[in-house]
Formats: sequence, structure tokens, C-alpha cells
Amino acid sequence: MYQSFLFFFWQKKAASDEFSTLKPAALLTTLDRLEERIAVRFPDSGLLRVSREFRTLAVELEALARRLAPPIWPVRVATLLAAGLLLALVGWAFAQLFQHFTFNAAGIADLLQTVESAINELIFLGLALFFLVNLETRIKRRSALQALHRLRSIAHVVDMHQLTKDPAYVLGKYTYTIASPQRTLTRTELTRYLDYCSELLALNAKIAALFAQNMDDEVVLNAVNDVESLTQGLSSKIWQKIMILDLAERE
Repeated sequence: MYQSFLFFFWQKKAASDEFSTLKPAALLTTLDRLEERIAVRFPDSGLLRVSREFRTLAVELEALARRLAPPIWPVRVATLLAAGLLLALVGWAFAQLFQHFTFNAAGIADLLQTVESAINELIFLGLALFFLVNLETRIKRRSALQALHRLRSIAHVVDMHQLTKDPAYVLGKYTYTIASPQRTLTRTELTRYLDYCSELLALNAKIAALFAQNMDDEVVLNAVNDVESLTQGLSSKIWQKIMILDLAERE
């Protein structure tokens, strides 16, 4: 009966999480398909090389997000042992104080002096305990922030590849100069190229969201929000170009 209840509870929980959590495998599969689509349409483009590098980075960061989700037991055990030793030291010090205390003028003076010193020591012990308790969070936070920084950097690289993709030149409203970049894409190809850039940025934000999903750290959550805001802003610029091409095609 108990095992049946556990199985039912696990099934219910798995069903409830089916559409409420990001699936890393699905993200990587989507990224693989996007890379294939870019390879078919733009086999010699820099965007294809960026997508391949991003695929490698996504696999690495997905594994990192998975490692950061469970507790770091060696750190927790070491923290508990250190905290226990500190508390035992405090208890031993109080035991020695009461054992050697004598109720007279000299004893009371020694007690007051000892209490003053003990308060200072307790402040330092409290700081030490605070450092130990937050050690695991700081270790995870540092790894997550480094990963998010790499995602932020590759988002800017994707944006660099679409900067020169000006829809004006396929609409016949562009004047070439000696310094103009070489533009050979048709309207359809340019639309697909910009769309692929937007999809890469969207997947970038989803990989970043894996760290928010697996960690409950305000600093990491804010950094993930920053990456999402960055990719959304860059994608908005791309979609402005796509809308220009779409509206021009309807005219």
C-alpha cells in the first residue's frame, strides 16, 4: 500500500512537472535542428560556425547547471563539522569558566573581564559560521556567473553577425560605397538569416534559464534576468528588420 502511494505520488509529480520545467535534452535537440537548418541554407557562413560553438557551449553549460542543482555534500559535511567544532569550543570555554568561578570580588571581576572577551570572540565565531554556511552558495554562484558571462558574450557575437544585414539593400533603397560590406543575400535568404539569429538568441536565454531553474540564489536569478533582457533587446532589433522585409513584400 505504501509503495503504491509513493508510485502514485511520483507519477503525479512527474506529470505536473512535464510542462512547468525546461527540459535540457529538448533544448539541445532544438539547437541541433537549428544548426542543421543553418548548415543547409548558409553552409559557408560565419553564423554556422557561431551556432556550432554555441552548441558546444550549451552542452557544457547544461552539464554544469545539472551539477549545481544537488547539494555539494563534501562542502556541507565540512561546514557542519567546522560549525560543530566551533560550538563545542564555545561550550568548553563556558564550562571552564563556571568550573573555576568563585563567588567573591576577584571572581566577579574575572567573570566580567571574561564575559567581555567572550562577547568579542562570539562575534568572530558568528562571522566564521556565516562564512561557512554560505560557502556552498558562493561556490555555486561563482560557477553560474562565469557561465552566464559566456552566454552574454556569445549573444553579442550573434548580434555582430546581423549588424550588416540591412534590409534596405534588398529593397532597392541602398546606395553602395567603397566601404560597403559585400551583400549577396536575397530577400528570402536575408529573412531566414535574421530569423536564425533570433532563434539563437532565444535559445541562449533558455540555456541561461537552466541556472535559474536549478538554483535559488538571488544574485544568479538577477544575472539570468540580465541575460534574458539582453537577448530580448537584441532580438527586438532583428525582428524590426524582419518586419520591414515582410511589410515591403506585401506592398
